[in-house]
Amino acid sequence: MKPLLRIVPSTLLVLTLFVLASHAIKSYAPADEAAHALPAPTVDAPPGQSTSSVIVLAGGCFWGVQGVFQHTKGVTSAVSGYAGGDKKTAEYEIVSTGRTQHAESVQVTYDPRQISYGRILQIFFSVAHDPTQLNRQGPDSGTQYRSAIFPASAEQADVAKAYIAQLDRAHAFKKAIVTTIEPGHTFYAAEGYHQDFLTRNPTNRYIVINDLPKIEDLKRILPELYRATPVLVAGVKSSK
Repeated sequence: MKPLLRIVPSTLLVLTLFVLASHAIKSYAPADEAAHALPAPTVDAPPGQSTSSVIVLAGGCFWGVQGVFQHTKGVTSAVSGYAGGDKKTAEYEIVSTGRTQHAESVQVTYDPRQISYGRILQIFFSVAHDPTQLNRQGPDSGTQYRSAIFPASAEQADVAKAYIAQLDRAHAFKKAIVTTIEPGHTFYAAEGYHQDFLTRNPTNRYIVINDLPKIEDLKRILPELYRATPVLVAGVKSSK
């Protein structure tokens, strides 16, 4: 490649670099729908006597979704992983082929005495991702980046269905919500290097463009649910 570069006229070389740079910028295109405050669900799961509940959510690359819920009050754990496919294919390199039925997901554990399941869904649809994008999210495409909810119970599934119907009736988005509800799947934690990725890599180009704005949106849109210090898988404090 070096000899070739030497014989390319400077003008052509500059033009080529410009085209490549433009392509790179386009590859980081933002979501179709800007984050905005959505109404809380009119149908919600009662808190009951439990001090801990779990829901698995998929909304594109798990780095950003995990980061959002790690900054959410009442959440005690947010783990990146895979759901929708088999255990034997729950590995990043395999899931990335888009042929495993897995979706990059986040297992959110929360205290229902502090935050309800419905409020978790409100954050998911408001700031964690764009639920109108089919099999893609921002710059990422493939079924592994689909918008999906993996309910742990029939009640969770019913509340999610009711909330989607509520948002559709209110025309909360310009396009139809494509989020699927997929019960009966096991969650598999992702590799260690994916955990706490947003906090550990705050200057990463992908994180800066696609994910840090989600944290700011949470703080701006739902300030009562935002916390500055994230709860991390590694149990270490944020560098921020």
